[in-house]
Amino acid sequence: MSQLEDFGKTRYLVLHDYGMGGLWWWVWADSAEEIVGACAEVEVITNPDAVRRAETWDLEEVHLDSPDPNPLSSLRAKRDAQRGQPGFAVLVGRDRVYLRWPEFEDGEVFLMELGPDGRRLRQVESGPDGGAVKTSVEDWPFNAPFDLHDPQYLAMELGRDDFEAAWQRAHRAPKG
Repeated sequence: MSQLEDFGKTRYLVLHDYGMGGLWWWVWADSAEEIVGACAEVEVITNPDAVRRAETWDLEEVHLDSPDPNPLSSLRAKRDAQRGQPGFAVLVGRDRVYLRWPEFEDGEVFLMELGPDGRRLRQVESGPDGGAVKTSVEDWPFNAPFDLHDPQYLAMELGRDDFEAAWQRAHRAPKG
């Protein structure tokens, strides 16, 4: 967050992280919570070193309440569509969230432990043959956050005990 003020608003560093890259903006708003509540799939960056680095970049500045179209329009529209759905923001504010990703065509299943910021902490990948591999933060070159406001994730919620049992049964992938 920058201490710059604009008509009572504060400038925040905002990232839409899509895994192998991201879109960055300075967003003027009343609060970080207002930004995340209004826009899907974004995070407000508060790390002082990251904010200082970004101050040297040529980033677009956007007012959260700017009329459409603007760089946040599609992310605002997505959040607006989510807002009235059952499960909206139910997972926000939890210390840990456990998800069971729907089964893939080949029978693979992913169980994930997410932190309060929506990033994966641990994961179990179960194959159709019953084998399971466990991985953690150190194993992933990319770890984009899941938007815990998104109501789709409530239907994927898994109990902590179920995740821990799968974690204990799984083995580590060989390094190589």
